[in-house]
Formats: sequence, structure tokens, C-alpha cells
Amino acid sequence: MSMADFSILKYLAMIVDVLLVWYVIYKLIMVIKGTKAVQLLKGIFVILLVKVVSDFSGLKTLSWITEQTITWGFLAIIIIFQPELRRALEQLGRGKFFSRTNGQEDDEREKGVEAIVKATDYMAKRRIGALISIERETGMSDYIETGIPLHAKISSELLINIFIPNTPLHDGAVIIQKNNVAAAACYLPLSESPFISKELGTRHRAALGISEVTDSVTVIVSEETGSISLTKNGELHRDLNLTTFKDLLSNELLSKQLDKQTSSTLWNWRGKNHG
Repeated sequence: MSMADFSILKYLAMIVDVLLVWYVIYKLIMVIKGTKAVQLLKGIFVILLVKVVSDFSGLKTLSWITEQTITWGFLAIIIIFQPELRRALEQLGRGKFFSRTNGQEDDEREKGVEAIVKATDYMAKRRIGALISIERETGMSDYIETGIPLHAKISSELLINIFIPNTPLHDGAVIIQKNNVAAAACYLPLSESPFISKELGTRHRAALGISEVTDSVTVIVSEETGSISLTKNGELHRDLNLTTFKDLLSNELLSKQLDKQTSSTLWNWRGKNHG
């Protein structure tokens, strides 16, 4: 084998090495996404930036302080990021760290959509007010923490029971995270848009508010009229019939996920209406 062949193999190995490192970093970011660890990670970057600036500017005292912080910060990172590190190791042990999805998750997602549609139909016919927000890419952990944790499998019966009037959990929003009912009685931010119709109540404003700050899909059942509405990306779709609602919900939660999986197959390691 010639020296030229060795050089080509060396460069290929370097490229693969860099790609693997970036992929691992990406997966680690996905693990901590939507948690308070993201803010701590930003703090680490600020410390590193201060270190670089202090070295460049000749600020010796500040440079020494940041150097000590970085030196001993490794232990602090292990302590602070303990839940995220544990989650990453669990995913690695289950073989899910390098895989984006599987057939079982797809089936669970479809069953989740069916449960939401069935519960929404039941509550709409009986004018039971409901607010259900489904997390997608943007993490909603901060809003989940405002409610009562459930961590239960999605079922139409559970969703209906939560929103039955005069029960402890009926007031507030249900947040669905990773095909599970993460919490109930959650507080969502109210939209301050001046274009919202005055006839819309708190549920609709909260649904619009969360859709303005996250990419979540939120379902609203009106307590006064029993009408079904859905918000996404700051858009409010009102007075939906059951068929339109099911199609819209499926397109947002299933079709986009399928397109996402198809576009990322080569990178996998394993096989508006305003009210």
C-alpha cells in the first residue's frame, strides 16, 4: 500500500472521528434538552468565555479564579448533572442512545393520538372543559413542574377522569411528554396577543400562549359550547369537527414524525385561523 493510500485512510479516520464526537455531543444535548441542566450548561459556557477574555486581556486575578473554577468544576458538573448523566447511561444500557425511534414507539404514539381523540370526543359531547398540551421538540419540563406529576400511560379514561368537574386535577392543563401523561393541573403562560377574540376564555389564551413559546400542540375543549379547538405555532384552529380534529392532530404528531424519521434514516445507527 502506497503512502498516498495511508494519507487518505488517515484523513478518513480523522473525519469519522470528528463526526462521531459531534454525534455524541448532539445526543448528550438531546438528553438534557428541556431540563434545568440547559441553563447550567449556558453558565459553563459563560465561565469559559470569561476565561478566554481574561487571558487575552491580562486580567491575572480573574483568570486565576476562572482557572480554579474550571479545574474543580468537573466534580461539580458530575453532581449537578447527576440526573441527566444517569438518564444517558440508562439509555445507553437499553441501546436507545444511538437510535431515534422504533416500531414500538410509533405504535404507542398512534395509540396516544387515538386516546386523545376519543377523550376529546367524549368531553366535547358533555361540555367538559379540557386543556391538553403535547410536547414535541421544545422541552416543557418547566411547565410540568408547576403541576401534579403523574407519569402515566396515555388512555382516554385517564384523560376524561382528570377533567371531570370538581375533581382535584381538573383545573389546569395536562401535559403529555414522550407518550406519557407527565403531569396534570399545570399552569401555562397566557397569550398577550391583541388579536384574540374577547369571547375566548382562559383555556384558549393559555393554549395560544404555550404555542407561542414552544412547538407543542394543544387541544382545547370549551366548557361553555363543547367546541373543539387546537393551537400550534401561535395559530388557533377553532370549532373543529371530530374528523378534521383527528386529521389535524395526526398530521402534526404522526406525519411530521414520519417525515423526520425518513429524512434522518441515513444518519441513524440503527434500523390559520385567529379567533
